[in-house]
Amino acid sequence: MNKHLVLALASLVFLVTACEKSTDTPIPGDIDFRQEMRQLVQSISAYGHFLDDDFLVIPQNGEDIITIDGEPEGTLATGYINAIDGIGREELFYGYDNHDNQPTPNKETSYMLPYLNLLQQSGKIVLITDYTSDTEQRAEATDECYNRGFLSFVAPDRELSVIPDSAFWPTASGKVITRLSQAENFLYLINPEKFSSREAYIQALAATPYDILLIDLYFDDPQAPLTTKEVSQLRLKPDGSSRLLIAYLSIGEAESYRYYWQAGWNQNPPYWMEAENTDWDGNFKIRYWEQDWKDILIGNKDSYVKKIVDAGFDGVYLDVVDAYEYFE
Repeated sequence: MNKHLVLALASLVFLVTACEKSTDTPIPGDIDFRQEMRQLVQSISAYGHFLDDDFLVIPQNGEDIITIDGEPEGTLATGYINAIDGIGREELFYGYDNHDNQPTPNKETSYMLPYLNLLQQSGKIVLITDYTSDTEQRAEATDECYNRGFLSFVAPDRELSVIPDSAFWPTASGKVITRLSQAENFLYLINPEKFSSREAYIQALAATPYDILLIDLYFDDPQAPLTTKEVSQLRLKPDGSSRLLIAYLSIGEAESYRYYWQAGWNQNPPYWMEAENTDWDGNFKIRYWEQDWKDILIGNKDSYVKKIVDAGFDGVYLDVVDAYEYFE
C-alpha cells in the first residue's frame, strides 16, 4: 500500500478518535506532550499527502522529539521521522534566545547538533536560520553550515521582514529545483510589512535567486491568500529555472492576525487557548492536541493546510513545534 495512503488513513483514524473536553476541564496529568506534538505533525503530513502526494513537511525547532526519551542516543521516533522531509533550526550559531549578533553559547550548539546530525543521517534536509547583521558573523555561520551539509539562511533582522542585500545572495545556479534534496539555499521571509504593496512584494521575491522561498501564505489581508498565479510567478527564478515554495504555519500557537481568529476570542477565548506569548504580541499558547485546533489546521475545505495546497505551495514549514516545553 502507498505509504502516503497509510499515513492518511492513520491520520483520519486519529482525528475521529481524538477526545474533546469541556471548557472547564483542566489539563490531564497523564498527557505525553511530546508525543502529542509528534502526532500532530504526523497528522499534518498525512493530510498534506492526501491532498498532494509530493507535499513537503518541515518542522522548525523541537529537534529533541526525534527520539522517544529526548536523548540523542535514545530510540528514534520513526513514525515522526518518516512523516517529515527536513527540519528547520533557529539560532544554531548566532542569535540564541533572541540575542541577535551574538554567538550562540557552545553548550546550546552542542546540544542541538547531535539531533540535527541524526536527522541528516536519516536522509532529512537541515535548514538553519541564524540571526545576525554582522558581515563576518554571517560568513562564519554560512561556512559552518556548508561544512556540515546544512542549508543556511542568515537573517539580518529577527522579524524576518527583509530580503538580504543582493551582495549576500547565493550565486545563481540555473538548477531546476523540484526536490528538497536538490536545494542549496533558502530565503526565510514571513513578515511582508516593509513592502509598499502586494505587487512590490511579489516582484522583489521573484527577483531573488534562492532555491527555496519560505514565506507566508498571506501578504497583508488575512482573508486573501496568495493566488496560484502569484505562487507560479514566485516559482520561477530570474534565470527561468524553478524552485520550491514553502508556506509558514504556526501549529503551537494561535495568532490573532489569522483568518481563523474570531472577534469574541479576545474576551472569551476558546477552551484550548492558553496565555499570550510575552515575546510576540498576538500569539497565544494553545492546547495543540485538542480536536478543535486540529480542525483549524487540517481535515476540511477551510483548513489552513488545504488553503496552502490550493494556493500551489509545495509544503509547509511548521513553527512552534517546541510548544510542549510550555506544558512540561
